[in-house]
Amino acid sequence: MNPNQEMIGLGAANVAAGFFQGFSISSSASRTPVAESAGSRTQLTGVTGAIVIALLLIFAPSLLKNLPNTALAAVVISSAIGLFEIADLRRLYRIQRWEFWLSIACFLGVAVFGPIPGILIAIFIALAEFVGDAWRPHYAVLGRAEGLKGYHDIQWHPDARLIPGLVLFRWDAPLFFANAEQFKDQVLTEINKSPTAVNWFTIASEPITDVDLSAADMLVELDDELQKAGIQLMFAEMKDPVKDKLDQFHLRTRFDDQHFFPTVGEAVDVYIETTGVQWDDWEDRKPSK
Repeated sequence: MNPNQEMIGLGAANVAAGFFQGFSISSSASRTPVAESAGSRTQLTGVTGAIVIALLLIFAPSLLKNLPNTALAAVVISSAIGLFEIADLRRLYRIQRWEFWLSIACFLGVAVFGPIPGILIAIFIALAEFVGDAWRPHYAVLGRAEGLKGYHDIQWHPDARLIPGLVLFRWDAPLFFANAEQFKDQVLTEINKSPTAVNWFTIASEPITDVDLSAADMLVELDDELQKAGIQLMFAEMKDPVKDKLDQFHLRTRFDDQHFFPTVGEAVDVYIETTGVQWDDWEDRKPSK
């Protein structure tokens, strides 16, 4: 069953009512689980229920007058218990602890303040978590690991070799106002930590899905500083939509096509060919007999 189907139906009905001066309608959060527990599979359940109620009002209006409210409440409660996904909560607690607490915060917010404020609280917490992750994302310096294709995080591959004079840097988040300065500081830090004098600083840009104006201004400042130090700022594997953003910010006059490479490997090959640095790649070694 599509969980959005009921909301779409209610919305369409209210839109239609607005054109014919009708009353807006709503639904009950417990009506659907009660219907499902009774075996309902389609929206005809509501039509069937309306017909049965009409027949009761016409032919047996006093049949249910002595039915206690507690009995009706018990029906609703027993059906609504199925809304609590205890197994999923346990799984969340084991796998992703912050999502578990987010669901608990949403539940408490709804229970204490009502549905709309509770959901808004959960949305605010989720947005804060998202911004926090993007504010301080994972980043890595890449090296050439023996026997592995590509270039890999030297933190996870401590034996990976660095290419002399070249820093391959990966930033695993969009570049925007909240992390632009941290990005710049980390670039300068990695340059200072490099065991050899840096000629090229190449950003492995595949994880960067967006660049805003603050980040674009930061790239201009960073490029100016690196040029003064004799270091070229390059990009590899940058997505076309991100390149289009750089075009919008008029940065392609500064970073022309020679600054971009389709792969990290091609950036390395051009660097070695351009600078003539001595580099012994394991793929280029002759197999021992």
